[in-house]
Amino acid sequence: MNRRPRVFSGMQPTGGLHIGNYLGALKSWVELQDDYDCIYCVVDYHAITIEHDPRDLQARIELVARGYLAAGVDPERSALFVQSAVPEHTELAWVFSSLTPIGLLGRMTQFKDKSKDHEDNVNAGLLTYPILQAADIAIYKSEAVPVGEDQQQHLEFARDVVRKFNLRYGGLFPEPRTILSSAPKVLGLDGERKMSKSLGNDIGLEESADEVWRKLAPAKTDPARVRRTDPGDPEKCNLYRYHRCFSSEQTLQWAAAGCRSAGIGCLDCKRKLHQHMEEQLAPLRERLLDLQAHPDRVREILAAGAARLRPIAQQTMAEVRDRLGIPRWPTT
Repeated sequence: MNRRPRVFSGMQPTGGLHIGNYLGALKSWVELQDDYDCIYCVVDYHAITIEHDPRDLQARIELVARGYLAAGVDPERSALFVQSAVPEHTELAWVFSSLTPIGLLGRMTQFKDKSKDHEDNVNAGLLTYPILQAADIAIYKSEAVPVGEDQQQHLEFARDVVRKFNLRYGGLFPEPRTILSSAPKVLGLDGERKMSKSLGNDIGLEESADEVWRKLAPAKTDPARVRRTDPGDPEKCNLYRYHRCFSSEQTLQWAAAGCRSAGIGCLDCKRKLHQHMEEQLAPLRERLLDLQAHPDRVREILAAGAARLRPIAQQTMAEVRDRLGIPRWPTT
């Protein structure tokens, strides 16, 4: 019996998840479980490339894992684990680093962006981040990776690295293909930048209905609608993009027509959006609270996922060492 194609993806534990994570990644992760052998990771080693408080890293790891599970990642159908629990990720990253030209790393868009955001801490980890990401994917011989448009450069980098390894040492790794997210791009509440906890322009999955409304009410809409009677263009309204993700076609038509004619105000539109958001977010929030009340359950799921994946990673590294000519030394 042929196994299903293997998918790998992960997120950093930089804080609680927000609706951008949910719409851009988690919803598609859940759907992929029907057709793929899915591996979903909390990539904690990636998170230490920027300054962090070691005292709360474990709590943030578990917070992200709860978000995966609350969104519908099923540990019976997918392997859910923490990156550092499988040390072969970093071992393979070292091998891949010997195949990667430094100039290529310096051209990566994310490195340029992160260097600007963290000018006082432009470290080697930021530069080599894509190498570890490529190892994350390749260690399980993953055939596909779900990504948004802004991540395609990193996946192309991963394909280049495994292609170089295969050419030099013999075919071992599949070149992972892209599963491009169909979710519309969702900016933060400022309507200008990517949604981010650190930028404070997010709506967290754990936030209450009242907290969500307090953020939605003042959020930017079409700048042409200065007064209630000013008509606008829904295509220029960031919150109309949110409607596309949460609302029915009937509501979309109502919002678009009301915006163009000034038949409804932006606050009316936001109230309707909040109603539809709650239809999806309220049950997810309830599952988050239940998981928070049972932390041992989450830890057991993460441990079981790592135990399932370690033999796969160990076998891959044994094959890699054989290709490199590195002996298998006896252990005591």
